[in-house]
Amino acid sequence: MIDALLFNAAILLALIVVLWLISVKISDVSFVDAFWGAGMGIMALASYFQLARPGALATLIMVMTAAWGFRLGVYLLRRWMREGEDKRYRMILKKDRERGNFAFAALTKVWLMQAVLLFLVSSPAQVGILASGDAAPITALAWAGLAIFLTGIFFEWVGDWQLARFKADPANEGQVLDGGLWRYTRHPNYFGDFAAWWGIWLACASAGWEYALYTLAGPIFLSFTLTKWSGVVLLEKGMDRSKGDKYADYKRRTSAFVPLPPKTLS
Repeated sequence: MIDALLFNAAILLALIVVLWLISVKISDVSFVDAFWGAGMGIMALASYFQLARPGALATLIMVMTAAWGFRLGVYLLRRWMREGEDKRYRMILKKDRERGNFAFAALTKVWLMQAVLLFLVSSPAQVGILASGDAAPITALAWAGLAIFLTGIFFEWVGDWQLARFKADPANEGQVLDGGLWRYTRHPNYFGDFAAWWGIWLACASAGWEYALYTLAGPIFLSFTLTKWSGVVLLEKGMDRSKGDKYADYKRRTSAFVPLPPKTLS
């Protein structure tokens, strides 16, 4: 399995170098977000096609990961093509661009860091597929993982769709989306990511709990980054500044992450 994971890492590094060169050419690294999802799908496929005769469990984990990753990749790529450079990356690389150090900073601060975290987070899919081989069946534990995964997919896909429709209507300029899934959680798409990857991890566990323990850092780190680092925290800081009291009212009545019935304000 180590050789297979090293092969995956080599594929990832090669792709990162190519994408870094493109980002230097266009002076914009923002499309790295699209590769976050697509890259995990590629890691799942790379693991799957190293198996001589992939079995049912390996196929299930591959399909789960590819469905999540490539859908997210296309969604974020289209958003980047529509909206242009992400202001987060513009701020991260602002001083380096001014100093003429953009290329090196883009490689070290963005692409290589993204590659390490991508490999870590997708480890349950990679290891689960490779450990399953051609023999592991789809167990009750894997079905439970699939159920959690599908719950996450529902919240992520529908939440993104509702947000895109909301933003596309000029009448909603300056307003806060508080309908649909957004009535129950302020971040249905982030909750969806969270549930999807814990579901994938549980499917990996059905290949053997030792493999689940080896890859536990993946969903734990993703949970941390979604709730405490670059997900909810950063987004809500921007929303607090741009939406003011409207967003403050929304926050008071709506769950931050886990979907719950909205509070009734007196």
